[in-house]
Amino acid sequence: MLKNQFTKSEFKLYEYILAHLDLVVYHSLSELSEQAKVAEATSLRFFKKLHYSGFQAFKFDLAKEQPIDDSKETDMYTRVKNEMIDSIETNHDLLNQSQLQNVAKLLDEKTESVIFAIGASGIAALDFQNQLMRVGKNIDVVTDTHTQIMRAANATADTLLMAISLSGSTKSLIESTAIAKKKGAHVVSLTGFLKSPLTKVSDDTILTHVKEHPLERGTLSGKVAQLFVIDALCMTYIQLHKAEAKTRREEITAFTADKLY
Repeated sequence: MLKNQFTKSEFKLYEYILAHLDLVVYHSLSELSEQAKVAEATSLRFFKKLHYSGFQAFKFDLAKEQPIDDSKETDMYTRVKNEMIDSIETNHDLLNQSQLQNVAKLLDEKTESVIFAIGASGIAALDFQNQLMRVGKNIDVVTDTHTQIMRAANATADTLLMAISLSGSTKSLIESTAIAKKKGAHVVSLTGFLKSPLTKVSDDTILTHVKEHPLERGTLSGKVAQLFVIDALCMTYIQLHKAEAKTRREEITAFTADKLY
């Protein structure tokens, strides 16, 4: 056992994990380190000693040893319904109106608006783009990691970058976002973890909270959380442009009317 090789701080982390096995799988690295009262560098060193590439790899193995207990839920459809309702209610309680208004104003002020997202978060990003286009606001969505790097390299102080990631720990997304921030872009992150690598390179953070098990990432409740917050942000933007939004919606409806049978 490697326990004898742990430093004093690493042993504190070891004891915290043993005492909170059911919670650790839902933590970010920053949250784990904060709860265990150790530095993030200590946590990373700890998992390297256990021969893991990082915390995410450890969480994956830990989650496999803790199968999700469905024994108390006899109706799977009720479980899905309850998760959807809980996701909406939780994120409704987290909404910060003044924060949404500030981001809506940034969408107006910046000459370039772009969204970075990868994987399942790309669905939310495309919905965001679709909603804004319907009210006259063009915004680009970039989901390819290499294209994100190129787009980030061309960012300026007139760029608003919105980075969407539930985990806030996707390396390629964080790297691209950090480049854009270094180039002067204003970064707004939509993430489920207030303390995550993504928030460290963000100017503003909008929480999209959902409790996702490592083996169930990309769940519908996670998408619902993102879409609910995005819808609230879009509605906030529309309130700043009521007349224009109404006119543009009517135009788009007229132009697309003959596309329906």
